Amino acid sequence: MKIMLKNGSVQETAFEDSVGKEAFWHTTAHILAQAVKRLYPNTKCAIGPAIRDGFYYDFSFDFEFSADRFEEIEKEMKKIVKENLRLEHNIVNRETAQKQIAEQDEPFKMELLHDLPQQEEPGFFKQGEYVELCAGPHLVSTGAVKALKLLSTAGAYWRGDEKNPMLTRIYGISFPNQEMLDQYLEQVEEAKKRDHRKLGQELGLFTLMEAGPGFPFFLPKGMILKNLLIEYWRRIHQRENYVEISTPMMLNRQLWETSGHWDHYRENMYTTVIDETDFAVRPMNCPGGMLVYQLQPRSYKDLPMRIGELGLVHRHEKSGVLHGLMRVRCFTQDDAHIFMTQEQIQDEIIRVIRLIDEAYKKFGFNYHVELSTRPEHSIGSDEDWENATENLKRALDHQGLTYLVNEGDGAFYGPKIDFHLEDSIGRTWQCGTIQLDFQLPQRFEAEYTGKDGAKHRPIMIHRVVFGSVERFIGILIEHYAGKFPLWLSPVQVKILTVSEKAAVYAKKVEDELRKDGVRCETDARDEKIGYKIRNARMERIPYILVVGEKEAQTQTVSVRKRDQEHSAGMSVECLKELLEADGRQVCTGNDTLSGV
Repeated sequence: MKIMLKNGSVQETAFEDSVGKEAFWHTTAHILAQAVKRLYPNTKCAIGPAIRDGFYYDFSFDFEFSADRFEEIEKEMKKIVKENLRLEHNIVNRETAQKQIAEQDEPFKMELLHDLPQQEEPGFFKQGEYVELCAGPHLVSTGAVKALKLLSTAGAYWRGDEKNPMLTRIYGISFPNQEMLDQYLEQVEEAKKRDHRKLGQELGLFTLMEAGPGFPFFLPKGMILKNLLIEYWRRIHQRENYVEISTPMMLNRQLWETSGHWDHYRENMYTTVIDETDFAVRPMNCPGGMLVYQLQPRSYKDLPMRIGELGLVHRHEKSGVLHGLMRVRCFTQDDAHIFMTQEQIQDEIIRVIRLIDEAYKKFGFNYHVELSTRPEHSIGSDEDWENATENLKRALDHQGLTYLVNEGDGAFYGPKIDFHLEDSIGRTWQCGTIQLDFQLPQRFEAEYTGKDGAKHRPIMIHRVVFGSVERFIGILIEHYAGKFPLWLSPVQVKILTVSEKAAVYAKKVEDELRKDGVRCETDARDEKIGYKIRNARMERIPYILVVGEKEAQTQTVSVRKRDQEHSAGMSVECLKELLEADGRQVCTGNDTLSGV
């Protein structure tokens, strides 16, 4: 597949490569815009980038647009594909660019031109009669787009600013062949069935309310799930010699100025005034961890010092980007900060990689790794950055991990390793991260006494395993489609009575199971047993027990496992053994943790 880059040069690449997908989907966005302009000439075009899965284009229509028009737009797009229009790249001076955009009567494009840095010459891509101010990359012709589909429409403020006009955003997807599109659409349908917002409500895990947009409410069963994850997190960290702390949710402006957040992250922070002093609700846990480190003099003998914190953080996200548990305004970050000497860097990174690998395998995730290097805007010396990046590379190589390098995508204070999970239907999620930081210890003037008796600056690792506990729960809901493994299920066993006469025996069974740590409930309602079984299945209960007069007399239970039609009679003791074999205990290396 040939693509045309920003400078007009052509290179060969595969669709599967990131630049290949970007060029493919960005070109399809132009095809969409061309089709819209042919059908509705008065429409004004804004922007149309490639995104993680496909593309979108923002338009200003002079009528009320709806998805009912997708069919005619797709028909016109396919016509443009068949025309196999070659893309031409032209760089012009600003005066020519301004005249051309004025003739097109495209006010949004004119604004983009005005905001273009003075040292950058405007570039246009042309396909047939359609010409757009654009930097690329693109395909060399429209004919490469063999399969396309418009997916949805939404409102979007121009440039994300609520003070600007509301535009119509059209989302779409495209592929080099129909088979790939069919597979993608099947995945989309499966994803809809697994939507954590829908399942979260149905399973009684969490809810979102108008009283607090972006602030999730966890319900009793959701709290069981959340606490199980936290308990698992605590156990594996205790085993790895982390100490746990809890720092204040609100700290004064001076601290956030020292950390750099007040200057670089202020718009995402919630602030207030206490006793005539500015305070901010923490968007991150790191500065609090720094204060704990500085509480007393530290020696090289104290290092590495591994400090964990399950801290509730708050960030001001725009309402348009909020999405269930995946994008919220408050979440629990499973942070840890490791303070260490220069010589300990590689060993500590390896330990974190192993810990993250263990946790992800526990939940059945495959993953891939990306190494992000120094961005254009950063702080620190070249020597520090080279040293940090080289240590991350050596640790990854030591573990035999294949990784992609994201040039220039690191944090402003240091390079990082990101872990991207792959769920059961092939989607990827960025969760775990390891960030090496030479800068924050310098900003806070953190020290330790070395073997030589002199003062030295520690080096710091920021790392998370889940990333956000809330988001990780959302991912798990969709990964398992609500059918959690036994150890994670809020209700592990549900006992259903056939008649009122069995209620006493059902209670006896429930009490016996609860004594053994099993999370169970009894449905003794005066309803038909078929109805109760259907309800229990909709709740994704791992084990359903049916008890009637026969079971009461024989002191047995009729056991039906999730997703199985047949049932088997057995004693409660045999049931306990079955539950144990099905993994009611959580294995954490050499340790075990009850699934209670």
